[in-house]
Amino acid sequence: MTRLDYAIVLAAGEGTRMKSTTPKVLHSIAGRTLLGHVLAALDDLSPKEIRVVIGAGREQVEEHLSLVAPKAKTVLQDRRGGTGHAAQLALADASKTGTVLILAGDTPLLSGSSLTQLIAAHNEGGFAATVLTAELPDPTGYGRVIRADNGDLVRIVEDRDASEVEQAIEEINSGVYVFDLAKLHGAIGKLSSTNAQGELYLTDVIEILRKGGDRILPVLTPDSVEILGVNDRVQLAECAALLRDQINDQWMREGVTMIDPTTTWIDATVEIATDAVIYPGTALSGETTIASGAIIGPRSTLIDCAVGPGASVLESYCVGATIGKDAKVGPYTFLRAGSDLATGSRVGSFVEMKNSTVGEGSKVPHLSYVGDATIGTGTNIGAGTIFANYDGVNKHQTVVGDHVRIGSDTVLVAPVSIGDGAYTAASSVITEDVPSGAIGVGRAKQRNVLGWVLRKRAGTLSAKAAKPNAEKGKPTS
Repeated sequence: MTRLDYAIVLAAGEGTRMKSTTPKVLHSIAGRTLLGHVLAALDDLSPKEIRVVIGAGREQVEEHLSLVAPKAKTVLQDRRGGTGHAAQLALADASKTGTVLILAGDTPLLSGSSLTQLIAAHNEGGFAATVLTAELPDPTGYGRVIRADNGDLVRIVEDRDASEVEQAIEEINSGVYVFDLAKLHGAIGKLSSTNAQGELYLTDVIEILRKGGDRILPVLTPDSVEILGVNDRVQLAECAALLRDQINDQWMREGVTMIDPTTTWIDATVEIATDAVIYPGTALSGETTIASGAIIGPRSTLIDCAVGPGASVLESYCVGATIGKDAKVGPYTFLRAGSDLATGSRVGSFVEMKNSTVGEGSKVPHLSYVGDATIGTGTNIGAGTIFANYDGVNKHQTVVGDHVRIGSDTVLVAPVSIGDGAYTAASSVITEDVPSGAIGVGRAKQRNVLGWVLRKRAGTLSAKAAKPNAEKGKPTS
């Protein structure tokens, strides 16, 4: 009984209170735009056709829809004439029979399960219209639901048009409707713009249908949070926090440990396995996946990353990285796109890496930059090593073999290869390939210029300290 022919999303509004060049419905929380969350809720319903009414920021909204809902049809409302006018445009060439769901594009907390129940109640009862309502302690700004003494829905009055008595009513219209298409087609042409806004209100269809003797079903949602809309940045933040809590609650109930859910932000698109542990101050975004037993945080950000079983990411920022089983990252590590860490590998403190692979059991412990490189198994990269991959025009590859030991403060000037089992001496600049089993030494012989400080820095504390022994050519004791 959840058959749905059309889903119409109203997303043409200016959103002036957002004070933004970005259309309101394209502002994001929890990894999706406001419009994206509404479209995700529709996935559970499988409507035959989705129509999105657009207006403000038309090009941007169309581009976004091409990515998140390419099969959705757009309907242009170039003159904002109210919700009734938007529905008229969307229904202009629609079938005259069936069921249609109409909802706003700025209600990111609506769930597919609630919409499914709403449509089922509508279809099973054979109603002309079904309206989702909610009770709010502060209903300011919302249309009020006017009921008869027997509880039937009589009409919906917009906040600006409500009398003082009607404004005291706490039951509000959510802006979510299910209509019988034949009944809606018959009523929507009768709308009038005689109201405070001079617009066509979709809510007036309810009174038109009722006066015609049709049955209207009001469904009071048990969770008023779901119907909250977004009109400004304050409400955007409020919805983001509510959605954060919903997402975190879901994952904790599925076996994920969160030390402090209030400081843990997880996108709706993230997947986490049981027995993962998330520490405070962590943000998981995009298409990130976390495997069982992984430990993330504290204070870590992962965007579009895959983290293997038992891996740990401590106080690090990672984008587009693959972190293998039992691998260790951090603290203070920056993994950029294309970083691929194999099982048991380690990338430590103050290391930046991009477009590079680290083999099984290999380590880049600290203070290094690794770019465009392939590192074999069991290799150790000494502190302060630089993979110099850019010649000012092009990027080049560095290949480091298995069980290699790169000395501290080495610069590997790409393109260059270090053979299996090879070493490089500390502070070397390596510009040529190092064969397997060899040690590459790329530094000048040290030369000491005796008496230089006494001659060039006379009168300094350094000269005073050096004088007793420097005159004898001896090192300071």
